[in-house]
Amino acid sequence: MADFFVSLLQNKSMNFLAHLYLSKNNKNILIGNFISDAIKGKDYKKYPHEIKVGILLHREIDTFTDTHPIVKKSMRRLNKRYRHYNGVIIDILYDHYLAKNWSNYSEIPLELYAENVYSFLNENIATFPEELQHLLPNMIQYNWLVNYASIEGIDRVLKGMNKRTKGISKMDLATEDLKLHYLEFEADFTAYFKELMDFTTEKTTYLLTK
Repeated sequence: MADFFVSLLQNKSMNFLAHLYLSKNNKNILIGNFISDAIKGKDYKKYPHEIKVGILLHREIDTFTDTHPIVKKSMRRLNKRYRHYNGVIIDILYDHYLAKNWSNYSEIPLELYAENVYSFLNENIATFPEELQHLLPNMIQYNWLVNYASIEGIDRVLKGMNKRTKGISKMDLATEDLKLHYLEFEADFTAYFKELMDFTTEKTTYLLTK
């Protein structure tokens, strides 16, 4: 479990809420999107088609995000002390803005959405890679998706991530950056996420036809 978290941090993929939301109403794509970080290389090919689409979609979202100029601008707002953890921090901060402004993106209240997602994922947990079978109960217990909406919740997440890097990442200090550039980060997220939604819609349609 600890090793998997470290892997997530190293590979910059901590924006769980965004990945789940961008799966839209396709539950198989949602499963693929959720388990993607635990699926290495071409191992995705052993899964049913729509789950494969979710796995590949997750990878496409990560690539889109890693190379996006707005995301890079957000990273430059951060203190230089975080080094290669900048991307992880921006993932988490962007999920904060998605959660905080959830009503702009969904008619379903975030609390209900999270409850439904937790329930569905838990029903399918036996089919997940072992790492996710350990991660999901923690996500549910600490209600990550809803807690992203508050600065206090994000602060707890960042402190937890810092502990998992044994203090090397200094991510526990990133709440200071969030507060210092709060409106700028929010503007970055809003512009970026609009483009990401359009990209994801097109990419999902393409992957489903392959």
